[in-house]
Amino acid sequence: MTATVGRPGMSSASSVARRDGSRRRVAIVGSTGSIGTQALEVLRSASGRFVVSALGAARSVDLLAAQAEEFRPEVVAIADGSLEMRLAELLPPGIELRAGPEALSSLAETCDVVLNAVVGFAGLGVTVAALRQGRRLALANKESLVAGAPVVQRARAAAGAELVPVDSEHGAIHQCLACGQPEAVSRVVLTASGGPFRGMSSADLASVTVADALAHPTWQMGPKITIDSSTLMNKGLEVIEAHELFDIGYDRIEVVVHPQSIVHSMVEFSDGATIAQLSVPDMRLPIGYALGYPERLTHPYGSLDFATLGRLEFELPDFATFPCLRLAYEAGRVGGSAPAWLNAANEVAVAAFLDGHLPWSAIAEVVAETLEVHEPTDLAQVQDVLEADALARARAASAVERRSRAA
Repeated sequence: MTATVGRPGMSSASSVARRDGSRRRVAIVGSTGSIGTQALEVLRSASGRFVVSALGAARSVDLLAAQAEEFRPEVVAIADGSLEMRLAELLPPGIELRAGPEALSSLAETCDVVLNAVVGFAGLGVTVAALRQGRRLALANKESLVAGAPVVQRARAAAGAELVPVDSEHGAIHQCLACGQPEAVSRVVLTASGGPFRGMSSADLASVTVADALAHPTWQMGPKITIDSSTLMNKGLEVIEAHELFDIGYDRIEVVVHPQSIVHSMVEFSDGATIAQLSVPDMRLPIGYALGYPERLTHPYGSLDFATLGRLEFELPDFATFPCLRLAYEAGRVGGSAPAWLNAANEVAVAAFLDGHLPWSAIAEVVAETLEVHEPTDLAQVQDVLEADALARARAASAVERRSRAA
């Protein structure tokens, strides 16, 4: 298991530095999205422990300006350079404004902790910059670790770099691992809600709509991750993420469907003991855990009432009806650039579905067709990841176009 994960029982420089009572400086990158806005809720409730040093977003100028008005960071960044002047007019005086493709990544220099809540592959630069500068990375952007694993793993070797996952499942595993040594771990069990289509057949899913796929039964998330949950691709990406985070082989990473979303994941040890983390589904809990680790916040997000909890159900995932999960395992086992191709093809297919250009059932087909023409490459630098991503997107776009013409 890699020490730079921020494994329980270990302290990083950023963790120790804040035990003197001073406030930990946090940069929220992707502050206007679902995770970003919930992170700001957490920071409001724990304002005595944190200060917002920087905020960044891709395009949401009005909300970003409102957040800057409230939290008064030192720096605000907007990735879309064409919006710089408009944002400058809205910002309170005294706040530095950065704009353009590298603006979000530059925020790592302002803080102790970077929360990467950027959606999709676009978060890779933020992930690498935070780690290379020796910051704690609170990672809510699984795609950057999945697609750029070889590059990210090298960045994690930087002095002071620490990675604490924000995904509820990986945050749960991080907590469960405190109960045993790495060599005593028998398996990791990731739980999946099953999404809105749990129990449905392939025939049932032939004509589902975007609205159907966005109606998640237990979590409130952004559209991309919600669609990924409906196909089980989100769980597939999490399998790869768990492998990279915790150095666990794929044969020891299992997925079970747990529709209540109360058990967020489990770790089984060599003596047969299974440790699980339970809470009401609330992303503010893993966000707060990642920001505050190794100390815990005092606001009880996700607290359970066991007297009214009812029963907890578990079942095996349906790999046949939801093939994206199988495709993720396969790409993960191939390794190298294959996960980058998987992620790129999925992002293209999901965007096409959300735009009405592809049926839900064809998302997995596009991903599978793209992986069939995967061209393995060595991912030594960020540029290598970008090139692999671009090539995979072109192949996936062609697959989408062929289906559109045939429809």
